[in-house]
Amino acid sequence: MAIEVHLHFNGNCHEAVNFYSKIFDLKEPNIMTYEEAPSEANDSLTDEVKKLVMYTNLKIFGSDVMFSDATPDKPVTQGDNIFLNIEFNNLEEITSLFNQLKEGGTVLMDLQKTFFAKYYGLLVDKFGIPWQLVYETH
Repeated sequence: MAIEVHLHFNGNCHEAVNFYSKIFDLKEPNIMTYEEAPSEANDSLTDEVKKLVMYTNLKIFGSDVMFSDATPDKPVTQGDNIFLNIEFNNLEEITSLFNQLKEGGTVLMDLQKTFFAKYYGLLVDKFGIPWQLVYETH
């Protein structure tokens, strides 16, 4: 288990990933757009949102750095566009940590099953630090 960084952008994620790929001399990564999500997850999205980056990552100096675009209804500002991400392979551990981190904080997405992970939760702890907790991606 490791803590990883997840960077969020307001529509310019693809440009940022290309920039970082070039300066760190990495091959261009596979990029998943919102349009590529299962239809039940993207049916209500506008054409503009469907073209945004839902997920990609680069391995920079041995660390996974994840990237995605925020949707226009939930834009990010400089400073709140970085999330700490932890992937788990134990349901009890992720549930316990999620419940502890949410005390005094704000749950943005309760720990739940998703199409991209068996369980996923998103919250901001009482100190303003955003966390993404993922239990076994599919």
